[in-house]
Amino acid sequence: MVDKLKIDIISDVVCPWCIIGYKNLAQAITELGVQDQVEIEWQPFELNPDMPPEGEHLREHSARKYGSTPESSAKFRVEMAERGNEVGFQFNFFEEMRIVNTRDAHVMLEFAKDYNLQTALKLRLFAACFSEQKDISDREVLIKEVVAVGLDENEARVIFENKSAIKEVQEKEVEWQRMGITSVPTVVLNRKVAAAGAQPVEAFKQFIMSELQAS
Repeated sequence: MVDKLKIDIISDVVCPWCIIGYKNLAQAITELGVQDQVEIEWQPFELNPDMPPEGEHLREHSARKYGSTPESSAKFRVEMAERGNEVGFQFNFFEEMRIVNTRDAHVMLEFAKDYNLQTALKLRLFAACFSEQKDISDREVLIKEVVAVGLDENEARVIFENKSAIKEVQEKEVEWQRMGITSVPTVVLNRKVAAAGAQPVEAFKQFIMSELQAS
């Protein structure tokens, strides 16, 4: 067996399926008892890279991008809330919810990785977006979440203005797209095998054990 199984999670912080998928993955890791054998890194993926600063109303976005009707959109919210409850996550959708640009959020997640706080910040941003009705495209909101997980405010503000930090996120996105990643969440093990979608716990367990045994 390898000392560490590298797990890359390609996701966006405005993707509700991504938090469901992560919760199932985390449970699979716990049930297998391999917490010390895995290393998780979150990779950037922007579902809406061209989203303007003002964002787009969730209902209008769903209709434009997915062809959703008001009825199907409402049904989806109820179903996601139920799925969230099943994994211990609260979805608190609200009438004026907007889909926003997430590039700055991904820049902050790369910053957090250097301090081993990437997962902590990712989970904080999921909660801010879906549970606490916060606008995670707002830099002041992001700063507060960065500080909440123990990162330095001044350093974060400098990184916001660092063009190379933004370029790094964009380059990583392109790299994953070239590798064939077209949807989120996608979980990649040792840069060799991938599982797309919010897989059930048992599926993730089989996926992980197969790679651990093969390595």
